[in-house]
Amino acid sequence: MIDLLLFTIGLAGVLAGAELLVRGASRLAQRLGIAPLVVGLTVVAFGTSAPELAITVRAAFTDHAADLALGNIVGSNIANILLVLGLAALIAPIVVAHRLIRIHVPMMLAASLLTVLLALDGALGTVDGAILLAGLAGYLALTLVRDRTPLSAAAETAPPAPLPRAVAGLLLGIPLLAGGAFLLVDAAAALAAALGISDLVIGLTLVAVGTSLPEIATTLAAYRLGDRQMAVGNLVGSNIFNLLAVLGVAALLAPEGVAVAGAALAFDLPVMLAVSFACLPVFFTGYTIARWEGGVFLGYYAAYCAFLFLAAAQHQALGPFSAVMLGFALPLTVITLGVGVTRQLRDRRRGLYS
Repeated sequence: MIDLLLFTIGLAGVLAGAELLVRGASRLAQRLGIAPLVVGLTVVAFGTSAPELAITVRAAFTDHAADLALGNIVGSNIANILLVLGLAALIAPIVVAHRLIRIHVPMMLAASLLTVLLALDGALGTVDGAILLAGLAGYLALTLVRDRTPLSAAAETAPPAPLPRAVAGLLLGIPLLAGGAFLLVDAAAALAAALGISDLVIGLTLVAVGTSLPEIATTLAAYRLGDRQMAVGNLVGSNIFNLLAVLGVAALLAPEGVAVAGAALAFDLPVMLAVSFACLPVFFTGYTIARWEGGVFLGYYAAYCAFLFLAAAQHQALGPFSAVMLGFALPLTVITLGVGVTRQLRDRRRGLYS
């Protein structure tokens, strides 16, 4: 009970710190006159990735919680797409901007593939961290060059946010993030030991969903304000920052780098890569994420979590469950998405020649 209480306090500190940090950063961006789209894909995305950064860096320096460092990132990226985006699409269909399809989704795929390739040797070291951060610098440069749209009229006429409030948010958010991360990582490791579950599974599920709460909150807020593009842009940008910035910083700073467990290399990293690639046909089909596609994403997230816990418990249902997923659910989904893409290409071709 004490570990659970500390976990809850740590998670609350991380989320509160992230909220203060992203508000402060957004106010500074407003003062500097940065375009809203750039703010959404960079400042907001980095702000919602701040919990993952604090927890991953802390875990990378903690021997008994080393698997949390990678598990938190991989699990958060999977949750962002399957859970958060699936939930958002289930509430209402999402029309995806063309520039997200052309630039940012391929960048997310490239970042996922790069991470998997760098992790093949069983660890992400200093050189790997430098490569990831170089990729981040390239992504930011591309975003600033390609998406330098002028501020909207409302933003131009709105009074700038007070500078002291922006600075105060940054100064308060950083220590809350750090302190919450210390409590959460230690409590999560203790809970894993008490429950007989590995740090990797705890990181992939409990910690990952907890650190995805800012993305959930930002997505719901974007829906409330009628800006569904911000919802998708925040999730895609957050996944890119998780891999290039968070893992890059952790690998660069941690003395032993970020350890990559064999289970993560054999299963969880390929799942993250597959989920990232699944976005392309889903987004491409009419540039719309339909309700049924959101339902499929949510169903796969539930199945993924069920597999993790069945495997951790060595439950006898693991074999039949895996057979059903591999032999029926996955092929059916691939066929359905393939038919949708084929129909979309055919309709576009007809439109060109009609």
